Amino acid sequence: MNILVIRLSALGDVIQSFAPFAAIRAHRPDAHIALLTTAPFAALLSHAPWFDQVLTDERPRWWDLPGLGKLRQQLRGHDFVYDLQTSARSSRYHVLAGQPPWSGIAPGCSHPHANPRRDFMHTRERQREQLEMAGITAFPAPDTRWLSAQGKTHNIPDNAVLLVPGAAPSRPCKRWPAAYYAALASQLAERGLTPLLIGAAAEADIAATIHATCPEAIDLIGKTTLPDIAALAPRAAFAIGNDTGPMHLITAMGCPATVLFSADSDPDLTAPRGPNGEWPTVLRAADLADLPVDRVAATLPIAK
Repeated sequence: MNILVIRLSALGDVIQSFAPFAAIRAHRPDAHIALLTTAPFAALLSHAPWFDQVLTDERPRWWDLPGLGKLRQQLRGHDFVYDLQTSARSSRYHVLAGQPPWSGIAPGCSHPHANPRRDFMHTRERQREQLEMAGITAFPAPDTRWLSAQGKTHNIPDNAVLLVPGAAPSRPCKRWPAAYYAALASQLAERGLTPLLIGAAAEADIAATIHATCPEAIDLIGKTTLPDIAALAPRAAFAIGNDTGPMHLITAMGCPATVLFSADSDPDLTAPRGPNGEWPTVLRAADLADLPVDRVAATLPIAK
């Protein structure tokens, strides 16, 4: 049997789908399973144990006939399709694919996720229910050793606390102020813990602010790949960060964490989850500038 799974973006969403990926593979252990994803995740997921093939969706414009022809070829020839993206775009792929048996929300699909309140469910529960309606009943915890095995631990100390102070440049409201992270890092150092900064190279200014206040902090901003973060997370004592992709990965690797949410996103729908669905500690403030450092520090196990 040839199976296609569709999951296009973004990083946090892809990580939220590790559990559905594992469930589909457990349900169809002998099938040839292909994943259709976008370029930022294709190379990474080519190492995952759940797929025999990874296809890259170049997301052609609807008037790009050669691009649509290539996409149509990628979508055709499958006996069943699990659309985990469930967007307006991916639902249109149902027609391009020739309307094969399909789990998703495409009009007229064979296995619809027929819950009118699906948009009010957390991604984890929503996708699980979607797969249950398509006949999947076993949901093993996803094995992520393939991911951490590719990464470097950078010889971090056992008392490291991962700090993830960045967020997507287009979502500045999702960032707790850098000065607050600096104050938190100083508190960690005073308790004998080692703050370890993770993020994109473009966040070097945030790291400089933190390091100026807390020179004990280890600065790995711009120096870690996703496999590196996956390798670091199980070794860390704890993690604190904004609602951003790396925090999804850290939590998925089983690291206890506190995740900070502004009014810009809803943790009831999108919070990172652990390998067995465990929730991290979630702190919310409409404006993250109103979230005090002591309240965040109090979520550390050592502070209780």
